[in-house]
Amino acid sequence: MITTDMHVHSCFSSDSSEQMEAIIETALQKGFSYVYFTDHHDERFPVHPSAPDMTFQLNFERYISKLQNLREQYKNKIEVRFGVEQGICPEVAPDIAAISNRYPFDFVIGSSHLTRLDNGDPYYPEYYANKTNVEAYREYFMSEAENVLLTDGFDVYGHLDYAVRYCPDPAFIYRFNDYRDIFEVLLKRLIEHGKGIEINTAGITKIGYPHPHIEALRLYKALGGEIITVGSDAHIKENIGYGFNIAEDLLKETGFRYYTVFKNRKPEYLPLS
Repeated sequence: MITTDMHVHSCFSSDSSEQMEAIIETALQKGFSYVYFTDHHDERFPVHPSAPDMTFQLNFERYISKLQNLREQYKNKIEVRFGVEQGICPEVAPDIAAISNRYPFDFVIGSSHLTRLDNGDPYYPEYYANKTNVEAYREYFMSEAENVLLTDGFDVYGHLDYAVRYCPDPAFIYRFNDYRDIFEVLLKRLIEHGKGIEINTAGITKIGYPHPHIEALRLYKALGGEIITVGSDAHIKENIGYGFNIAEDLLKETGFRYYTVFKNRKPEYLPLS
C-alpha cells in the first residue's frame, strides 16, 4: 500500500477551500503514515479576467505557521510534512530556488501551468489559438525542458503532460510518439540534475490515465530515472489517495519496485507491496 499522497491542496491554495484538519483526518482514515501539503504558489501569475480570485499567491508565513501547529497537534497520530507546488515558467524560474530555500520545506513540486507569463495557461482555450494542437503541446513540453536548465529549486516536476488535460478539441488524440524527442531531452535533463517526476492521478478523470502517459514512464525508467512520487492533486478531501491502485500497477508495470517520499528535500525510497 502507498502510505502517503504527495500532491494535496488546501484552503491555502486559490483553487481549494478544504481545511487542513479535514485533510489530515481523511489521511488518517485511509491509513496513511504521512500527510503532505503542497499548496500552490505561482510567482507573478497573470490572473485571468474570468477568474479574478485565482491569484495562486501563497502566504508563506501563515502557511508554515499553520503547518507547524498541525505537526505538533498530530505528532502522535501521523507525520505532517511541509510541501509546496511552485509554478515555473522561464521568466520566474530564477526566483524559484530562493523561495524554496527560504522555508523549511520537506518537498517542492515544480509545475508548469504557463509556458510564458504572456502566453496563457493551457487551461484556457486561447492558449491553443493560432497553432495546431501538436504545436501547442510541443511548445508546452519544450518549455518544461527549458525550465530544468533555469532552476534547481524543485525536487520533482509535476504533471508533465498537464496541457493534455485541457485541449479544447475533444476529437484530438494525444500520441506520445509525436513528442518523444522532446521528452527524451526533458527526462534526461531531469535525471542529470537529480530531479524526479510524479505519477499524478488527477489525469484519470480528465484524460483517462494518470500523468504522465505510460510511455513517458517507460522512457524515464529506461533512461535511468529513479525518483518517482505519487500524488492525487486533490483539492477536496474526498480525492486524497484517488486512483493509487492504478498508480501502483503502473509503477510495477514500468519496472519500479518502490515509490519515493521526501523529508528535508531528500528522497526516501519505500517498497511497493
